[in-house]
Amino acid sequence: MADDDLIRLFLCGDVMTGRGIDQALPHPCEPTLDEGYVKDARVYVKIAEEANGPIPRPVDFAYIWGDALAELSRFQPDVRLINLETSVTASEDRWPDKEIHYRMHPRNVPCLTAAGVHCCSLANNHVLDRGLGGLRETLDTLKAAGIKGAGAGRNLSEAASPAVVDVAGKERVVILSLGSETSGIRREWGATADGPGVYLLEDLSVETAEAVGERRRRLRRPGDVVVASIHWGPNWGYPITREEVRFARRLVDTGGVDVIHGHSSHHVKGHGINKGGHNRNVVESTVCSLAIPARYQ
Repeated sequence: MADDDLIRLFLCGDVMTGRGIDQALPHPCEPTLDEGYVKDARVYVKIAEEANGPIPRPVDFAYIWGDALAELSRFQPDVRLINLETSVTASEDRWPDKEIHYRMHPRNVPCLTAAGVHCCSLANNHVLDRGLGGLRETLDTLKAAGIKGAGAGRNLSEAASPAVVDVAGKERVVILSLGSETSGIRREWGATADGPGVYLLEDLSVETAEAVGERRRRLRRPGDVVVASIHWGPNWGYPITREEVRFARRLVDTGGVDVIHGHSSHHVKGHGINKGGHNRNVVESTVCSLAIPARYQ
């Protein structure tokens, strides 16, 4: 297969554009935080400056990506997918009994378009930090910016619906976003038939994988490249559980999924090819565990 026929994917892990990042951008939210140690988001900017020197504020929207933009330009991915772990809202609501509440002002959403992001995976443990109103504003803001979202919605049907990116001259890339309680997603965040939330997995059993696969098979067209973007496992952990491996393999073997894009750990954990793959569109991918440099967080 010629290189021109390949579908290239940029698969990025947890992207957090709140806290000091939002404060450094042109349109920061009100900076008050409820965290145990830091009560003002501007403190994170000061910490970054102490370690790296002055940060000119406001920074332009591309600034926060640093050298990553040059690498993306070199690689030229057909689809750029990130797991956006930040509510994009000006809402002052906070989900109760939760210490960390990430948000970015909607007017700062050009920091995502500056990186050419096509789709945000939203089935994670921060998208509802600012409540249901914050979720609705996040969905509306991304749509208005021309960025597709998957994994969260105004009801289960919307949350479970994949995002579809048409790659010119090639095939479609179909992106499914799923979340597991193992990543810290609360059970009450799961979308229902008539209630908003995230596409939350019941568990990581074979039966659940087969149910997910059945939904995908009904929607798949010949030639589609299907990505399952899954938020699972704790932060800063390296082990990959047998349940996760079994679940991923079941999605690939019987669910019509070509690529499993896992995130939550905040670092690269590993990768592999299951039985050589089965899609005729050989997929090339570059994987980034953190798009935003840690010094800004």
